[in-house]
Amino acid sequence: MGRSSKDKRDIYYRLAKEEGWRARSAFKLLQLDEEFKLFKGVRRAVDLCAAPGSWSQVLSRKLRVKESSEEVKIVAVDLQAMAPLPGVTQIQGDITKISTAQEIIRHFEGQAADLVVCDGAPDVTGLHDVDEYIQAQLLLAALNITSHVLKPGGNFVAKIFRGKDVTLLYSQLKIFFSTVTCAKPRSSRNSSIEAFVVCQNYSPPEGYVPNMSNPLLDHSYDVDFNQLEGPNRVIVPFLACGDLSAFDSDRTYPLQLDSEKEYEYLPPTQPPIRPPYQQACHLRKNNLLAKEDSPSAVLDGALSTMNLGSEQETDPSTP
Repeated sequence: MGRSSKDKRDIYYRLAKEEGWRARSAFKLLQLDEEFKLFKGVRRAVDLCAAPGSWSQVLSRKLRVKESSEEVKIVAVDLQAMAPLPGVTQIQGDITKISTAQEIIRHFEGQAADLVVCDGAPDVTGLHDVDEYIQAQLLLAALNITSHVLKPGGNFVAKIFRGKDVTLLYSQLKIFFSTVTCAKPRSSRNSSIEAFVVCQNYSPPEGYVPNMSNPLLDHSYDVDFNQLEGPNRVIVPFLACGDLSAFDSDRTYPLQLDSEKEYEYLPPTQPPIRPPYQQACHLRKNNLLAKEDSPSAVLDGALSTMNLGSEQETDPSTP
């Protein structure tokens, strides 16, 4: 399989490289904004779990287009390093620490954010119950720090896995936001349980004091919670963003979409800063990987043959 294999398999991956986005996930935030007008009037925005930075890219391009771009402040937070972006302040920190929330407010000169977004997700294991639980905890951690930095009336957008216990998360979000919607952008694969909660009009309970020490979802779980009906059950609207004119993320498209324009491979806009396979790339680039026809491989093969022969001679069971 050549370099074009992934381009042919994923149309949004290809479009991201053509338009200069760091990842295909940029289209998810763009399509959410088209539906909910998330960027209207936003001057201070926070991107949690930002690496590699595609959502920060979207915020930078969309919020800094006017003459008053100096007034726009964008803060990106992640444990991993991230390549610089124009107009984006980066914090390499933990979203579960109060010091991270304080640093965000410091960059905003004491003011609260208008918008907080989070596209963070765990490294999936394939065990769906485990993945859904970890994602739920990550969302709650993002909500917790959001309660420290978001202004009343602000908006919050985060990734969610729509599992069997998702109603618990909806009930938690409804405590802090007057409007909660579950949205599925067109660029998000239909085969994935991934969706995004769009929480509008931040209005915490009267007297609520944000606290990093206590988990938000601290009430006991009732196995019959999801079977409740009527006003006792929390159900949020589900909205599919985008119409049929957009590309289908689950469909395979030919490389040459335009008959008048020949396909050309483009490298990724921004490779990872410190990928786990960095050492392997270094060895391959410097031709340090062992090969079958290399002298060292031939020598190793000869030695193994010699050892095998000596073992056969000393083994009394050998005929």
